[in-house]
Amino acid sequence: MTEAIEPVEVETAAGVVAVHGFGAGMPTVLWHGLYADGSSWGYVLPALLQGRRLLVVDGPGWGRSARRRIGAVEVLDAARTVARTFGAGSAVDWVGAGWGGRLGLELAARSPALVRSIVAAMADPAAMPQEERRRVRRTLRRLQVVGPIGSVGRAIVADQLSPGSGTEPQTVGSLLDALLLAGRLHAARSVTRFDVHRPDLTGLLPSITAPLLLVAGDAASPWPEPRAAAAAALAPFARVAVVAEARAQIALDRPEAFTRVIREFWSGLEG
Repeated sequence: MTEAIEPVEVETAAGVVAVHGFGAGMPTVLWHGLYADGSSWGYVLPALLQGRRLLVVDGPGWGRSARRRIGAVEVLDAARTVARTFGAGSAVDWVGAGWGGRLGLELAARSPALVRSIVAAMADPAAMPQEERRRVRRTLRRLQVVGPIGSVGRAIVADQLSPGSGTEPQTVGSLLDALLLAGRLHAARSVTRFDVHRPDLTGLLPSITAPLLLVAGDAASPWPEPRAAAAAALAPFARVAVVAEARAQIALDRPEAFTRVIREFWSGLEG
């Protein structure tokens, strides 16, 4: 984060959700991906602050938010509550990575009055492919036993960060610290529930009428441009931006390029 502040604690159907607020202006929700928490936005906050009230969420079960057994219904309700609480009677701009991106897509489809625009980065709306599901499950079984240390931590870092970022101590530390704070059992269960068993949301894309930016990676990324383009073709006002060499934790991995495409998208909204 750019400064040490206490979060606002919001009561939701998923328990207490912690939200850190920065700046003033257009309300903009930032919801992180799995394996991480709100601290994963730290690199991008300074470049996004101008003219905005950035609302950095610790998703249910992560960071400073409550840990309890919940499902997708409760998380979507939590997203609605956050948008209503901080939207000040207007729609919010939503920026999400992975889990947060898919949640933004669902919120925009089911509660369109709450969302002015969406940036969904590395957020494949389809269900997780079978081969990837088997691989992730193997890692999660080990995570439950020993936590994000040794070979388990290295496997998660290799999966979530590009080779260059995976050798940067501060970046790796941010990712592993989030896992340690969440706890090995809860982290594994959360990834299983909201990623391994995530539903297919592609059927919702035609009903999203808000401007939508899908941020994909190159051919080596977990969500390459062709798959993002196929999803964008289903939504009325969607387009794709590509961030080279990005992996799942794009805000940690490629913060400068990520903020650039977000700012360009927002400039188009104002125009």
